[in-house]
Amino acid sequence: MNADNWTGGTGGLLRRIVFGIMFVSLFAGGCSHIDEGALSREANDLFHQGQYTAALDNYAQILANDSEETDRFLFEMGITYAYPKNEHRDYSKALECFQQILKEYPDSAYRHDSQMMILQIQNVILKDGIISEQQAQLETSRLEIESQTDALTNRAEEIVNLREKIATLEEKVFALRTEPADRVLIEKQSRRLTLFTRGEVIKTYKIALGGNPVGPKVMQGDNKTPEGTYIIDSRNGNSGFHLALHISYPNAEDKMRARELGVSPGGNIMIHGIKNGFGEIGAAHVQSDWTEGCIAVTNSEMEEIYRFVPNGTLVEIKP
Repeated sequence: MNADNWTGGTGGLLRRIVFGIMFVSLFAGGCSHIDEGALSREANDLFHQGQYTAALDNYAQILANDSEETDRFLFEMGITYAYPKNEHRDYSKALECFQQILKEYPDSAYRHDSQMMILQIQNVILKDGIISEQQAQLETSRLEIESQTDALTNRAEEIVNLREKIATLEEKVFALRTEPADRVLIEKQSRRLTLFTRGEVIKTYKIALGGNPVGPKVMQGDNKTPEGTYIIDSRNGNSGFHLALHISYPNAEDKMRARELGVSPGGNIMIHGIKNGFGEIGAAHVQSDWTEGCIAVTNSEMEEIYRFVPNGTLVEIKP
């Protein structure tokens, strides 16, 4: 893992999030005020002393003893694995800790912070992979250029330039559109949202869904994104997730299914952007289904959708 990714850009954001969560969840709400015995206190002391491997050993012993606060110790263990000053940090093990919280502790107070840590760590891993891939591509391209004729090189450059021009023109055409969308199609399996006007595709977007995305939403708290036909029935320009369009879930079919099961169908399903304060995550947010059942896009994409999709627009959500 490239340590430079912790010093700026998205990696810098990850470092700030880790520091913030450490102060709130570990120092202020961690071992220092909950008595889990000698191992808990020693783990806290070892962390402060920079002995991260020893601290992790203590956390492992605590978890082996079936602590009543397993989710908190898993969270602190994940933070320790991902901590910037830990020279032996292991992002894969940190992800395992946070993912275990999401899987086994749906009501945990650490669930949301675990989701955000997963997004940030995945973004750093993705960034490192992209850097390595680009370095390899650069070397391959350099060797190819040396072996090719000037004519072939010029042709390749022409193709690249043409593709860039096409992409630029597509964006300009979209920016000039004034007619609103009349249909929103959300395809869960493809993680895709498409805007239509009179049957014509306006634009498509990659999306993230609820943390338990397979199947229709049945009840409140199941972290599923609904499936069915709805409309946009309201909007929130001051949303905590950078603009939001409210979907008219539950419909009659959803209510009937929930009534037959004796459960609440839930609600408050939105198309929205990234949580305020985390917009720098950008397109990397789609690496994980992180919402509680909503449909998420980047902030800039949400601004477009918010502008083009009026209240009353048909919304179809397919499996």
